[in-house]
Amino acid sequence: MRYLALFLLATPVFASEDIPDQYPQSVLYSKPVEVIPHVFSAIGATAPPTYENAGHNNNLSFIVTGDGVVVVNSGASFLLAKALHDEIKTVTDQPVKLVINENGQGHAMLGNNYWIDQGVPVLAHAEAAAEFTDTAGQSMAGLQAYALENAEGTVPMGPTETFTDRRDITMGDFKIEVLHLGPAHSAGDIQVWLPEQGLMIAGDIAFHERMPPIFQGTCTSCWIETWEGPLTDLSPTYIIPGHGHPTNFAQVTRYTRDYLVHLRSVIGAHIDNGGDLTDAYYVDQSAYRHLDTFEELATKNAGVVYEEMEFE
Repeated sequence: MRYLALFLLATPVFASEDIPDQYPQSVLYSKPVEVIPHVFSAIGATAPPTYENAGHNNNLSFIVTGDGVVVVNSGASFLLAKALHDEIKTVTDQPVKLVINENGQGHAMLGNNYWIDQGVPVLAHAEAAAEFTDTAGQSMAGLQAYALENAEGTVPMGPTETFTDRRDITMGDFKIEVLHLGPAHSAGDIQVWLPEQGLMIAGDIAFHERMPPIFQGTCTSCWIETWEGPLTDLSPTYIIPGHGHPTNFAQVTRYTRDYLVHLRSVIGAHIDNGGDLTDAYYVDQSAYRHLDTFEELATKNAGVVYEEMEFE
């Protein structure tokens, strides 16, 4: 529990894109830590995927239930999935019984073939599975380009099971609710909710150390509605976000919901004043400059939101 006191500070643990690999003896960027009893997460780099982080730039989590292990995210490659499994084996001799993909992006699903080869079922939302089918070739090409030899063994495979609303699981000492709370960051985003522990493995609905990426097709007003409705109704005590260290609900609200509201506000004012797309890239986002990936994402986010809001 010593980790938890650090993770839940009222002010965020500011990450840095310049922090070197924290676990050089493993392809993982960092060694898994126990966030609350029996729930672990290997915290990825908050930088974009690189050779140095081997694509481990999201959080790879697992729950030791007492009657098997549930893994959340396969990781960006076969070797990352294997490295996580190796770490699980140092914690428990319980078998992995289920893997859950938090969305359809490569860093959630490209490691699926490792787990499928082990005979472990892989679960995802139907929309995430469809997205991965459409983008797997591109994701695999990207992995090979930056990861080089660390891409070896990876064969793109989608989930073996899908759902559309929710999946309730009771395993060992844990009640696990796999939820699709509504539209957010990308198609088929899911949240893994442990109601008895007050902890949510939130996936990419929630950010706090790096800037949230807004994709073409992301509905930011819908994301805000999902946040202010079903997510706030749950109000988790503990959050393991898709990227960055575990934290609390107030922190991810500040840097996700509040950021989306701010960006829509300044873009809306820009449109009302007759501003065009060219100038929209430079609306004021300075309050979020300290977040990792600000330089990569701030102007892109502004452009995407301008195009979303222009004809609302």
